[in-house]
Amino acid sequence: MSSGLALQSEPAAVVACTVSRNVHRFDLLIEDMEAELGDGWGDLGFDEARAFLQQPEADDLVFIALAITTEDEADVGLLGELIRTAKTRGIRVIIVADGVSPATLHQLLRLGADDFLPYPLSDGALHDAVERIKSMASDAAAATAAGGPPAGSEAPNAKPTMGGHGAMFAVQNLAGGTGATTLAVNLAWELATIDKKKSPTVCLMDFDLQYGSVATYLDLPRREVVVEFLQDAHTMDPDAFRQAMVGYGDKLSVFTAPPEILPLDIMGPAEVEAILNLAMQTFDIVIVDMPRSLVVWTEAVLNRSDIFFATMELDLRSAQDAMRFIKALRAEDLPLEKVQYVLNRAPGGMDLTGKGRVKKLAESLGVEIKTHLPDGGKQVREAGDNGQPMGEAAKKNPLRKEIAKLAQGLHQAMLADAKAAK
Repeated sequence: MSSGLALQSEPAAVVACTVSRNVHRFDLLIEDMEAELGDGWGDLGFDEARAFLQQPEADDLVFIALAITTEDEADVGLLGELIRTAKTRGIRVIIVADGVSPATLHQLLRLGADDFLPYPLSDGALHDAVERIKSMASDAAAATAAGGPPAGSEAPNAKPTMGGHGAMFAVQNLAGGTGATTLAVNLAWELATIDKKKSPTVCLMDFDLQYGSVATYLDLPRREVVVEFLQDAHTMDPDAFRQAMVGYGDKLSVFTAPPEILPLDIMGPAEVEAILNLAMQTFDIVIVDMPRSLVVWTEAVLNRSDIFFATMELDLRSAQDAMRFIKALRAEDLPLEKVQYVLNRAPGGMDLTGKGRVKKLAESLGVEIKTHLPDGGKQVREAGDNGQPMGEAAKKNPLRKEIAKLAQGLHQAMLADAKAAK
């Protein structure tokens, strides 16, 4: 008998395409596409892609990688047409940009591109983007089956509802593991769901650019576009700000930490001011989860905050770190009156010895510890591991109840201020 024709397998289905003026300018992209998909991808020019996306064969595509350079910025209309056509066919779009201006990237993202990768590609960047696309597709399928939006969908199209009488709260831990992110995430959720008929619009921002875990606590994807936004915030507008965020359900908008560890000085006070301005223009309440370290832009956040929550515990390390924190703020003549100290894992009402230690701690620091949060136990960890706020995972937990009371008090104060301003 003859040859091995009978042994040849069917050709791999084409599930992705690069779309570019000249793909050979993106040799690293070619290598990564081959590593990720083998023979299951193709390459198209801009005009070829416009025609192909109209054909039935395009139904097999999962995503296109739109690879562009500065030369392609003049054709942003054509690029936008390709993105819109792909999106109407349910095809995801990854922008691979070499030297493209932030304004152009912003416009393409607004038109519906799902992700952005700077070129040259870093190791594993395309793989991570493909995994995010798979996750988005599975979340969308699950949401369709459940009849609701996925947790990591686009951010809600939120608008301020309180007539400009919003507020900003920041949360910073004074010692590692004192529950700052737990407080920030759950306080944001409680405020976002505080009124079934007319809750305020809430934005949660993770400014811990190195080890921020808000995305983990809510099981949300981290987006590459965040990096571009942090560096060029002064050129962005509210629409670009919304595009940089992801939504938890249809209640909470989240500006996650970037996918990779970045230096804390990648943004300065001017960029932080610009981001906070956009956030306050767009939402009623902005909650900022701060990094552990004091940085050059901490002052900008403190000055803009209505309340700056500082979390601590009843131990010596918290006391020493709190003292250093207070001295640092006094040395720079910063508004200490905005700082509200939060004691996490506070002793219960019957623990008189613990109550005495709390009083002694406050006196030694020369401050008043207004907020006492109880130990929530293993349910706190389980809620974070499952990517849910405690208001969904453990409504009767004592820590959740205390955070809900805090949210209620803040909301009532905001309503009173809005009423007094009329």
